[in-house]
Amino acid sequence: MALGLFSKKDINQGVQEWKATRGAILLDVRSREEYRERHIEGSVNLPLNELEQVSKTIPDKSTPIFVHCLSGGRSANAEHFLKKAGYQTVKNIGGISSYQGKTI
Repeated sequence: MALGLFSKKDINQGVQEWKATRGAILLDVRSREEYRERHIEGSVNLPLNELEQVSKTIPDKSTPIFVHCLSGGRSANAEHFLKKAGYQTVKNIGGISSYQGKTI
């Protein structure tokens, strides 16, 4: 249904899924400056404008990827790009702005 396209992503649930998924990567596609200010421990920063270099960071296309940004817009673009690039398990979990857990 089209309604699923507009459902609010829950980053808190997404981070729990990431932690429970063996070998998964939590990919933060915000800018390097945003990442330095605040990020989820264990996440990997690869800004959206550098995403074409993802194969250097994540060479195995079967690696589960949980992608987020500030509000969910950039991560939606990243999810689309990664799937088109052949990554098999990619999930947009939304934006860190609504994250309730600890950040560093």
